[in-house]
Amino acid sequence: MRIQRKSYLYQLTFLPRTFPVNCYLVEEEKDLTLIDAALPYSAKGILGAAQRIGKPVTRIVLTHAHDDHVGALDKLKEVLPEAKVYISTRDARLFAGDRSLDPGESTEPIRGGVPSKLKTRPDVLLSEGDTVGSLRVIAATGHTPGSIALLDSRTGALIAGDAFQLRGGIAVSGQVRPLFPFPAWATWSSSTSLRSAQKLRDLAPSLLAVGHGGMIESPVPAMDRAIQEAARKLAGGQEGGGRHA
Repeated sequence: MRIQRKSYLYQLTFLPRTFPVNCYLVEEEKDLTLIDAALPYSAKGILGAAQRIGKPVTRIVLTHAHDDHVGALDKLKEVLPEAKVYISTRDARLFAGDRSLDPGESTEPIRGGVPSKLKTRPDVLLSEGDTVGSLRVIAATGHTPGSIALLDSRTGALIAGDAFQLRGGIAVSGQVRPLFPFPAWATWSSSTSLRSAQKLRDLAPSLLAVGHGGMIESPVPAMDRAIQEAARKLAGGQEGGGRHA
C-alpha cells in the first residue's frame, strides 16, 4: 500500500504498480472520514493508516457501489461497529443488488461488479448538497446511476470516485484508456458521465483525487482536455464502455 498526503487528504493506494485502487482518509478536527473501502484485503492497511494519523474513523462514505470501492466494508465494520456508512439514495439500490433503471434514466445496462455477499447496510442515504463533516456531496451520476463526488469545503479538493480516471491518462468515465481500460468498461452511461464531468469541472477544484491513479493539483486544464476529448468521441458515435468489468 502506498500513502500520499495533500493537506487534510490521505490517498491510500492498493496494488499501485499494477491495478491501482484508491481510497481516502479525510482528516477532521477530532476524527476521520474514510471515502470508499477498496478491496476485500484492504482493511488492515486502512486501519493501520488511521492509527498512524492518530484519529478514529467514524464515517465511511461510498462514492458508488462497485466491488473495488466497497470490498473491505464488512471487515472494517467488524472493527469499527460505530462508524456510520453513507451512500447515495440511488446507489443504495445497486449496493443491494438491484440493477433496475428508473424512468428517464439512460437505458444502457448498469455495468461493473456489485456486492452480493456484504452483510453491512448503509446507515445514511445521501443526496446532492448534503454534508459529511467538511465534505459536500455532489451528484456525479454516469459511472453508476448514483455515483457521487465529495468537495472539501476547506481546501477545494474534489474526491471524484470514478467520474474521472487518472491511471493511463486522464479520462472522463466511459472513455477507454488502453493502458487501463477497466473503469471505462464498468461505466453505465458515457453521455451522462460527460455531463457530470463538466459539472465537476465547473466547481474549479484545487485538487482532483479519483479511484484509479494519482492526484492532480490545479486540475482544471487537464479536466478540460478530458472533457473535450470525450465530447468529440461521443459526437462521433464512439462510446467508451460497452462491456462488463
